[in-house]
Amino acid sequence: MQLFSKVFEVEKLLNVITQLVALVSPEKIQSIATKIQHSDPANVVLILPNLVNTPNAASLLSDLVDVWQEANLSHTELALMLLTASSAYTTAIKQQSIELVWTGPTTPFVSTRRTEQVLLEVIDSARRKLFFTSFVAYNIESIISALNKACKRGVQIEMLLESSFGHGGSMNIDVISSMRELVPNANIYAWTNKSEEFEGGRVHAKVVVADECMCFITSANLTGYALERNIEMGILIRDGNLPEILHKHLDALVNTKVVGKV
Repeated sequence: MQLFSKVFEVEKLLNVITQLVALVSPEKIQSIATKIQHSDPANVVLILPNLVNTPNAASLLSDLVDVWQEANLSHTELALMLLTASSAYTTAIKQQSIELVWTGPTTPFVSTRRTEQVLLEVIDSARRKLFFTSFVAYNIESIISALNKACKRGVQIEMLLESSFGHGGSMNIDVISSMRELVPNANIYAWTNKSEEFEGGRVHAKVVVADECMCFITSANLTGYALERNIEMGILIRDGNLPEILHKHLDALVNTKVVGKV
């Protein structure tokens, strides 16, 4: 029972530490850890809340003092926990960043970047390979221009689009033929080889992946309204393993002929 109580208190302490290292800089965590390790034990609990400049951080430091005393750990143990957590958090942030992308009416709570801006960023970042998927694509001059510029600098562009009614799909316009004319150097694919379980299915994913290191997953089709006027939401992911996994998955659909070149 005593061991269970000890584990519970340490878990509470870890929770507060996790929130703290996500809120303040690594340099500030280093300063806090140094104060904890080298200050007089009787005074350190009074000093800590004064080491930060925001109410949220000060509140977390007060919580840290409370749960630290309950956990009954030494000054050195707490300092090491703070430094370790800060290092792990900083490493994780460097390995992958995720940005929320919102197009539409604004509020004070979420910063906005238009879908078009992010798509152009991803296209312009590509140096080797770019893979698009979209249900529909038309009236997107800025995107077409960026794609053709990418082709000229040697980027291999692949696009998976929904077929028209006349080619076994669900679109009343031939998006694929139009895209072949607009971006002649792109490899364009359609979902032609559907197994029975996917009969009637559509290419409904809206994704763009660049060089296996950046991907944008969005609700927006490649249309003027989606890029400028609709309410659309997506996430831009830089680094980490998710862009690579997604790109390899799309490549595998091509290589296994689930989707076919048109």
